Amino acid sequence: MERHIVHMDLDTFFVSVERLKNDALKGKPVIIGGSSDRGVVSSCSYEARTFGVHSAMPIRLARRLCPNAHFIKGDYDGYTYYSRLVTSVIQEQVPLVEKASIDEFYLDLTGMDRFFGCDRFTAELKTAIYKESGLPISYALAVNKLVSKVATHDAKPNGRMTVPFGTEKPYLAPLPIRRMPGVGEKVSVLLERMGVENIRLLSEIPVRMMQNLLGKSGIDLSRKANGIDESPVIPYSEQKSIGTETTFESDTIDMRFLHAQLVRMTEKVAFEMRQKQKLCGCITVKLRYSNFDTVSRQSIVSYTSSDELLLQRAKELFAKLYDRRMLVRLLGVKLSHLVHGNQQIDLFDNTEEEVKLYQAIDWIKNRYGSDGIARAITLKNV
Repeated sequence: MERHIVHMDLDTFFVSVERLKNDALKGKPVIIGGSSDRGVVSSCSYEARTFGVHSAMPIRLARRLCPNAHFIKGDYDGYTYYSRLVTSVIQEQVPLVEKASIDEFYLDLTGMDRFFGCDRFTAELKTAIYKESGLPISYALAVNKLVSKVATHDAKPNGRMTVPFGTEKPYLAPLPIRRMPGVGEKVSVLLERMGVENIRLLSEIPVRMMQNLLGKSGIDLSRKANGIDESPVIPYSEQKSIGTETTFESDTIDMRFLHAQLVRMTEKVAFEMRQKQKLCGCITVKLRYSNFDTVSRQSIVSYTSSDELLLQRAKELFAKLYDRRMLVRLLGVKLSHLVHGNQQIDLFDNTEEEVKLYQAIDWIKNRYGSDGIARAITLKNV
């Protein structure tokens, strides 16, 4: 059966939310990021991009490039609210939805063309999203996730596009290789040095040569260059989670020890989540007393992967949970409501130095293991 896959992407999502709150920002260059010149750009409007501004750029450089822009600190509580609002609108009408990130979605409409028409259905869904949220959204309809995602870029801003069945390869052919999902900076530089500047040339490289060059990922990249992608739309579920829990060798009431364990476990699951390029929307702390009574509390949070934010909320939950002054047998931390994303959404308040610090910490953990670096409070209790 011919597949019908839609990729939907909210246009300059953070900027669009800010414009809902302030009409004066419409049509103006808008830059969202840190509150000081030491911060980084989290998002920017199309008007700002024409000046060369882009995400992750230092704010001080963005000010030089676009001094007349409106600089906004960012409101991730608001962004989380609107992300969930759009998700609910889509889920009410589409049975198979994958929430790929805070602002993008994949829809599997296979079979719907026989009854309603996939493009017509998606166009009406786009209208419904705008009516309910006020947010512009672009989409592309194609035979697979790869082509629909690439095509959505060409549909922006606030547009729609269809890549008819059988035209995937000629559609991709003239595009630069950097437009291909999964081609990072290192791979693109390597291919460009070989003279491979567009996807057509990439598709013509023998599979064996691609395998020798990039290993197993080279085979996958060769298939994608030919418009082939069989990856399924994975149903979105807010039940997905990452967690850990520890049963202590002996029951304890040592608060310093318990706080150290709480910090260690929260950092552990947050690092694991970042490794999977996820953000969480909920944190749960679990506690079991010596009499085996088990209690837990959870808190909805703005989508994040920040140790600092999660540690703060974990400590608040533990303080509410631990109210019996009894010996504790088990402690656990779980992160749930996971969506695909990266730490960028957490960087509204972070300086360049803090961003680099977090990146360095994760690099050390990647190389030497999750215990390769830790907060001092945990060292005597690991």
